[in-house]
Amino acid sequence: MRVLHDDGGTERVLASDVDVAASTLARARGLMFRRSIPDEYALVFAFDDAAARDVHMLFVPFPIDAVWLVDDEVTHVKRLRSWLGLGRARADTLVELPAGAAADVDVGDVVRVEN
Repeated sequence: MRVLHDDGGTERVLASDVDVAASTLARARGLMFRRSIPDEYALVFAFDDAAARDVHMLFVPFPIDAVWLVDDEVTHVKRLRSWLGLGRARADTLVELPAGAAADVDVGDVVRVEN
């Protein structure tokens, strides 16, 4: 599984080590209590429909980039600080990446999660 970014002209891999938070417990835990994540890592949250989705950084001691998607189109991108970061946007898929991994991802770009 991998996460791909297409800015309309160039496609690149954002992450090749991907976990999916499929259960309610995995979604609630997210990246909490981890000390770090590898450079090519992503945690993906897939939902049945698009709605406002929150991300908090409680008990996450490192910053991340969060990307909110609706039908693979980026609706919001935000760098979240460790411990205190908070983000909210409309999404049917949410991708959490190491800080800096989504530096060139913009609203309107395409980000796909592929098997």
